Amino acid sequence: MTPELKVLAFAGLLQCVQFALMSISANIDVGPKRTMSPRDVDRLGKPLSELLSPKPARLYRAFNNHFEGLIMFTLAVVVVVLGDRTSTLTAACAWTYLGARILYVPAYYFGLSPWRSLIWFVGFGATVLMLLSGLLL
Repeated sequence: MTPELKVLAFAGLLQCVQFALMSISANIDVGPKRTMSPRDVDRLGKPLSELLSPKPARLYRAFNNHFEGLIMFTLAVVVVVLGDRTSTLTAACAWTYLGARILYVPAYYFGLSPWRSLIWFVGFGATVLMLLSGLLL
């Protein structure tokens, strides 16, 4: 297994951990009656994400943000692995992405500004560099 694929698997597991953190905090915050409901706005009064207190809401947004980043990162891994373009650079980019995504969760949870955005940008930049190296190197 290439390092890039291994990191992709770890990124998937990170998403599972984020789901658990978000789910547990949301259930504690608004109760399982709301979280286990169909979440229709007419039943809840507003979207579930707007019912959460600040920190559980941040975990919710970080969870969704990782889905967005994971799509791009998965594309980058597919390009370099299937294109037979893996290298020390792409492996370093993959690990950088994962490290940034791990750091992003507490940075978002604790509202560390501007660090949260800078950490996000490091992960995004690593993904873009992987894509470019898959095309150009």
